[in-house]
This record gives sequence, structure tokens and C-alpha cells, in this order.
Amino acid sequence: MVKSTVRFPQEVLDKVEQIVEEGMCSNKSEFQRFAVEYVLSKATDHDPDIMAFDDIHTEIFAEQTEGEGDIPTAEPASAGDDTFIQIATRVRQFGRREQIQTAEEYIDTHYPASDPRSILLDDILAPYRNQLPDDEMIMMSNPLS
Repeated sequence: MVKSTVRFPQEVLDKVEQIVEEGMCSNKSEFQRFAVEYVLSKATDHDPDIMAFDDIHTEIFAEQTEGEGDIPTAEPASAGDDTFIQIATRVRQFGRREQIQTAEEYIDTHYPASDPRSILLDDILAPYRNQLPDDEMIMMSNPLS
């Protein structure tokens, strides 16, 4: 091994010493080697070389709740709850038929404007709004003309 001197702020060193005192690592050097190996393993294709890497990892990260940092998953819909999918399909169908105003009214009858589902349905319509000729867009924005 090669010796390297590293300078840390005192508060960082205090936290490292606390981890050593709690027995998660046998000494500060082991913690520092682990920290460097851990970052390299996450940032590159580096394979950790230190002995007991997995044991140290488990010990240090044991306090984190299981799944923390993972992408949250949505709650599964009940078997018969496909209402939103049906509405989204209908909105898309209106969009494809260039019936944008009808689609907007359909959305408004099912969800208030502040509801995230309404916002998502408006996003589904966006590409179809952009495909309309300019004179139709003017008609939609000013129906009294």
C-alpha cells in the first residue's frame, strides 16, 4: 500500500472518530480506505479491494431504512380501477381527431384543473395542439370570432 496524507475539517474527522468508536470500522484509516473504495465503486467500474468491504458497508449503512434512496413506486391500482386509463385514452382519441376543445371539456368534467391527473391529461393533448394549423389555433383561443 501507498501512504497518502489527507486533510479534513475537524467536524468531519469528529464524525469519522464517532464511527470508529461505535465499532463500525476498526480505525480511521480503515474508514478512509472504505470511503474511497465506496465512491470509486459507485462512480466507476472499480471493484473494491479492501477486505471485509461488504461487512463494513452493511455496518455503516445498517441504520438506513430499507429501500431508502430507491425510486418510489406507485401504489397499485385496484383491479377494477381503470377509470383514468379510459379517460386518458378518450382524451388522446379526441386529440388525434383534432377535437381539442372537446378533449379539454372532457378533462374538465372529470378532474379539477389543479388535479395532477388533469395536468397529465393536458400534457397528453399538447402534441395534438401543436399539430393544428394556425387559423384553427386562433379559433380555439378566441371562439367568438
